Amino acid sequence: MEFNLHTPRHDAMVDITAEVSRFVAQTGVREGVAVIYTPHTTAAITINENADPDVVHDMIAQFNQMVPWRQPFFDHGEGNSAAHVKSSMIGASETVPVVDGRLTLGTWQGLYFCEFDGPRSRRVRVTVLGNPE
Repeated sequence: MEFNLHTPRHDAMVDITAEVSRFVAQTGVREGVAVIYTPHTTAAITINENADPDVVHDMIAQFNQMVPWRQPFFDHGEGNSAAHVKSSMIGASETVPVVDGRLTLGTWQGLYFCEFDGPRSRRVRVTVLGNPE
């Protein structure tokens, strides 16, 4: 399954937990794993707290402090090297166990699409491997 999303800002973390959970439930897989992946080199997928929106704000602020948008030693001609670095720091995918047909995220965890070069139209692919009912 693949779905599209439009990111709202240059840097954003979009909660995709509900969309991924719906797809996992529709597959009929009871026990297995879900792989959540994005094919973009300036975006990422991560798991983090989704109860307090300040966490997302703090994470984006920290990423921008660690890898500022403009640095004199970046050579990439498109001018978005910081986005590529952040994407590699986080990674393009997450793997989550599926138990009883549901994602087994922790109480406060959510799945996030991380945008580092937006706003843009983006894609997320979800592959569920395992035993059906």
